[in-house]
Amino acid sequence: MRSDSHEVLNMFRSNLMMKFECLYEGQANQGNPKLLNEIYTELYITESESGEISNEHEVRQIETQSRRAATEDTPIKCSDIFRALPGQDKPIRTVLTKGVAGIGKTVSVQKFILDWAEGKENQDVQLIFPLPFRELNLMKHETLSLSDLLHVFFPETKEMEISSDKYKVLFIFDGLDECRLSLDFQSDVRLCDVSESASVDVLLKNLIVGNLLPSALIWITSRPAAADLVPSECVHRVTEVRGFSDPQKKEYFRKRISDQSLANRIISHLKSSKSLFIMCHIPVFCWISAAVLEKMLSQAESGEIPKTLTQMYTHFLMAQINIKNTKYKKDTDKEMIFKLGKLAYVQLERGNLIFYEEDLRECGIDVTEASVYSGLCTQIFREEFVLFQVKVFCFVHLTVQEHLAALYVHISCTNHNINVFEPIKKQSLWSKVKDWFLLNSSEHVSLSELHQRAVDEALQSKNGYLDIFLRFLLGLSVESHQILLQRLMKETRSSSDRNQKTVEYIKRKIRTIDSPEKSINLFHCLNELGDHSLVEEIQQYLNSGTVNKAKLSSSQWSAVAFALLTSEKQLDMFDINEFVVGNNVKVLQKLLPVIKESRSVR
Repeated sequence: MRSDSHEVLNMFRSNLMMKFECLYEGQANQGNPKLLNEIYTELYITESESGEISNEHEVRQIETQSRRAATEDTPIKCSDIFRALPGQDKPIRTVLTKGVAGIGKTVSVQKFILDWAEGKENQDVQLIFPLPFRELNLMKHETLSLSDLLHVFFPETKEMEISSDKYKVLFIFDGLDECRLSLDFQSDVRLCDVSESASVDVLLKNLIVGNLLPSALIWITSRPAAADLVPSECVHRVTEVRGFSDPQKKEYFRKRISDQSLANRIISHLKSSKSLFIMCHIPVFCWISAAVLEKMLSQAESGEIPKTLTQMYTHFLMAQINIKNTKYKKDTDKEMIFKLGKLAYVQLERGNLIFYEEDLRECGIDVTEASVYSGLCTQIFREEFVLFQVKVFCFVHLTVQEHLAALYVHISCTNHNINVFEPIKKQSLWSKVKDWFLLNSSEHVSLSELHQRAVDEALQSKNGYLDIFLRFLLGLSVESHQILLQRLMKETRSSSDRNQKTVEYIKRKIRTIDSPEKSINLFHCLNELGDHSLVEEIQQYLNSGTVNKAKLSSSQWSAVAFALLTSEKQLDMFDINEFVVGNNVKVLQKLLPVIKESRSVR
């Protein structure tokens, strides 16, 4: 080691501080930089029992977790994730942090690194190496040693002897769910020397299991669906980012919006809609809500203040198009949104949240114009420059992707007379959209049939990946959205009769499906369509406490579960006897989501 090792370490720390001190809203390379320390709001993080995966849609997981913020879960500060809690004596080498998309995993990593670089926390660690999977993906065909890999990402390490125990080192692998490397933990290839070359996936596997640098700390973040890619025996602690607690939501808006009176009005509006306030557990949704409501509540604007998920996202989309139109005069709204929607839909089907150049080309987006698309709607579509200046694209959140995907399906039907769920037409859509448009068929594709097909597709999906997409698709057909979207629509169609058919179809499905979780999502769909009749029917029984005496139908019991889950009251104690007389298995099954989310059950 050279004599100027102290200077090298200081330069390394300084470089990380410069890289992580700002948070960019919207586009990473030309967004609005804000000092992380000024706007950072502490997230609610708990120690979790295991890294088990969940097959529910992530928004449903948030809706479920929203009632568990004050349970017996063990809260843990982000800066303490490698410290043993009272009563724990085993050293913690590898931590897996899971959390749904947009919940704050990456920002937590950023804050951890910044606090370390500024000398505030975890000063027993000498070096932190952040290696996001979206950047490691670009090196999946490379063969090199761990030392070489670090030299590529961190040129200063050429001056250091990482192989020795001289330094306490932390590796941070952010975004396991975005990994496109073939991590094979059954492989017999064993590496113990940091100068020994292998493929990047073999390097990572040996680092995580402890063959390479066994004294190094490892921190991996992941969405829940990918949490089991690393075997549990390799993980010493599992933590879960739960996003913002209710007090933290309010703190976020008061920090984000300087006019405290306006901030309080925004908080009050969001609290008036249970489904929106629950979504505020996700920091990205708080940002979207702030962007929409700050403008709408501070100006005398016409139009309804958003009360549903679809309304919020449609207002957000149109606001970004308006921003674009102040910068660029060329009217490309329809074409641009259609292409972005197509990308969103195709990648949603494949389960991808990040996209590379070939993915854009497939959907008719000229790669040379991609940065222009990104610049037009900086908050909708983000372009990130990573290693070697290769471009990686993503929407700012899974729900933004789902909303655009739903808009694409809706416009395909209303503008181009295409039902994307029909296999033949779906195949034609990718290559012959303009041919279909030129045909000008007088025979309309029925939007109610499209909706019914979408309902069936969502009910058949095992992991619920179409649940929120379905809410958006149905919500877009409501008349208030036709007015908002008129500049993107070729024509508008009368919605009342069509939507009534969809409402009746959903009610039939609620009566017949076995899954209580699926029926809860269908009630959210009815909300988006503006139909509250089933819940209103049973509300009188709930208010009078006579539910257990009423002879309710199957769908009415589902309505009871939905009403309890979306009520203002916290379910501290759920007394089954107040609802069920005797051991009625069918009724208990309908109430299972409530039983799961209650803090205790009598």
